[in-house]
Amino acid sequence: MEETRKKLISIVIPCYRSETMIAGVVADIDREMEKLKDAYRYEVILVNDSSPDGTFEAIRSLCREKPYVTGVNLARNFGQHAALMAGFRQMKGDYLVCMDDDGQTPASAIGDLIGGLEEGSDVVYAKYEHKHHNAFRNFGSRVNDWMLCFMLGKPKDLYISSFFAARRFIVDEMLRYQNAYPYVIGLVLRATKNIRNVTVQHHDRMAGESGYTFGKLLSLWFNGFTSFSEKPLRIATMIGTGCAALGFLYGIYTIIKKLVNPLVPIGFSSLMAAIMFIGGMLMLMLGLVGEYVGRMYICMNNAPQYVVREIVKNENDGEKQE
Repeated sequence: MEETRKKLISIVIPCYRSETMIAGVVADIDREMEKLKDAYRYEVILVNDSSPDGTFEAIRSLCREKPYVTGVNLARNFGQHAALMAGFRQMKGDYLVCMDDDGQTPASAIGDLIGGLEEGSDVVYAKYEHKHHNAFRNFGSRVNDWMLCFMLGKPKDLYISSFFAARRFIVDEMLRYQNAYPYVIGLVLRATKNIRNVTVQHHDRMAGESGYTFGKLLSLWFNGFTSFSEKPLRIATMIGTGCAALGFLYGIYTIIKKLVNPLVPIGFSSLMAAIMFIGGMLMLMLGLVGEYVGRMYICMNNAPQYVVREIVKNENDGEKQE
């Protein structure tokens, strides 16, 4: 009876190319949760995002050894945020903790994140003073932060990372989103503003390289501002209005110049430049509108967020008991 009164922490980890690292990550979690055993129980949910290496076999082995570990194998690569949503639907806990599979998010900070929730916050994000990422990944993080502030209204002083904790009602609210192209950060910001940061130490990656490419980062940004904000369309409207105003003013200028000096020729090059500029802007705006319409079409056709190939649990299924 005493065990059932302890709050349950569900730790969700999306996995990709982490065959050699995931066992070490779970071992770090076990060591940290041993310190919190008087107040909390825990479960670990590992979601394999169709990794091409032996990641799911490593997850399957962990499920055999540890009854509190659940493995979810996706049918193809759906992306980190879809993998997180798959993990959220398997969790049973009062609190959620999301971590990376590369060991850079320190399990030793789980207690600090949970402490932030206990103090009244709905969501607590880890903030890194010194990130151990390469220059490209850091640049992508800065662009993503700017986009969140401008498009989704994120407070400028709030640091967003992949290592965070949330209350159960936040998870339930996120799971109400059934459409394709999930974006967890957008779902969190849509659900609550009661968010805080906890400063933690960022570790070096255990092995290998980050799976984030430029294409994946670009796709992530598109998900954010086409699924949760109408500002790009408003920007397109303002740019179109500005181009029309410039064209009108330039037309007046051309007429006045011709009236003042009839011998001044109307330049072909300037006309072509104007046509190319306006034509390019029109194509850009049409492409943006097409992106929105295309995503609406895909959602109307009930495209799945993810497809689960297999769920693996220990025969003695259950959360960690101390």
